[in-house]
Amino acid sequence: MDRTIYENPLSLRYASKEMNAAWSPQMKFSTWRRLWLALARAEQELGLDISDAQLAELEAHLDDVNFEVAEAKEKELRHDVMSHVHAYGEQCPLARPIIHLGATSCYVGDNTDLIQMREGLRIVRDKLVAVMRCLRDFAWEYRSLPTLGFTHFQPAQLTTVGKRATLWLNDFLMDFLAVQQLIDELPFRGVKGTTGTQASFLELFDGDGAKVEALDKRVTELAGFKKRVPVCGQTYSRKLDFQVLAVLSGIAQSAAKMGSDVRLLASMKEVEEPFGKKQIGSSAMAYKRNPMRSERVCSLARFVVSLSANAAETHANQWLERTLDDSANRRLSVAQAFLGTDVILSTAANIADGMVVWPKVIAKHIQAELPFMATEAIIMACVKAGGDRQDIHEAIRTHSMEASRHVKEEGGDNNLLELIRQDPTFAAVHGELGNLLDPARFIGRCPEQVEAFLTQDVDPVLAAHAVAAGKVGEVNV
Repeated sequence: MDRTIYENPLSLRYASKEMNAAWSPQMKFSTWRRLWLALARAEQELGLDISDAQLAELEAHLDDVNFEVAEAKEKELRHDVMSHVHAYGEQCPLARPIIHLGATSCYVGDNTDLIQMREGLRIVRDKLVAVMRCLRDFAWEYRSLPTLGFTHFQPAQLTTVGKRATLWLNDFLMDFLAVQQLIDELPFRGVKGTTGTQASFLELFDGDGAKVEALDKRVTELAGFKKRVPVCGQTYSRKLDFQVLAVLSGIAQSAAKMGSDVRLLASMKEVEEPFGKKQIGSSAMAYKRNPMRSERVCSLARFVVSLSANAAETHANQWLERTLDDSANRRLSVAQAFLGTDVILSTAANIADGMVVWPKVIAKHIQAELPFMATEAIIMACVKAGGDRQDIHEAIRTHSMEASRHVKEEGGDNNLLELIRQDPTFAAVHGELGNLLDPARFIGRCPEQVEAFLTQDVDPVLAAHAVAAGKVGEVNV
């Protein structure tokens, strides 16, 4: 390996082998050849003079791409598609005259992009399912464990650890549904000609428009697509790229939300991501357990999210039937959006699969805030015992202010309960304070909400994708 050349860390450091393979030169150029074979086969079926021997020759050299020949030709011709036409022709001399017959460069270029995106989406879908399964198990296990809720990152009413996890899981479920819809509905560019008019194919078939339409439909079928773009210029509308990258952006957003929450909870020592036995958190501070996996998720998510705006700009700036200012951009943005999303999901699954919860720390934090949250329950209990609601409210307000001052000015623990126990105004409930401050009283329907969401919304998806649900990808360095 030449260490003087820049290496893309997404490809070489982070992303999985399967996602790398989906965007590899081998995948791209062998797909070009499959598309040339599909075109020739469909043209033969519709009456053009193409022999079985020519088709057999094309089929025999689908995967043994002679890259060196193509690269040498490209230096000479300055055209990537024609260089591969010539390279394929050298291996298939009998079929050479009919390779790329009637087609434009975007026939192989755009259709291959769509095939690669569809394959990338399938990989993403399966990794989403793995994340969902890990979060599902985590949410179920901790569906009843009370924890402080936060709004504005200030302590709020209690929730449960499992209920919070369902918030992450619901985001990923929405992403899954969007990905599945794209897989089902992503169209093929098909056989549309140089500016989308199919004029060259109309010439080939002596003005028979019905055969041109049949050719477009047949090649689409051979490529394994259910739908074709209804109209296009030279390229399919780059809005499709934006729609795909917007869905990948949505996945990145979901993962970043989860990663950010884990980072906050790790700082509070309530929840931690997995940490290897020999993992080093800091080169200087040996005691540290930095949430590096969650930080990586958030870091790469920021990059993937930004690429959807790039795709929007590319679509907005296409002129008339097409301009080439999309080409170099898309070579970078589309593939890297998939590679980045792949890493994000593998890492998120790893986090969710090995997340550690510290119930005693959580309980300590609850006890520091729960007396304030329990004041309404204490007031109601006193009123039921015959007390005056207004007098009790004023007394508990006064004690709450004092407890707050004690915490903030003196750095002490929350002593509201001690103040209430010392006040005869609350004598009627002194014996009930333990029950009134049971955290389970303050989590509402969290356990029921978690159970209903998992069994009704999540489990059917996991059951339909059981193989993918059992996979948790490895996290690279």
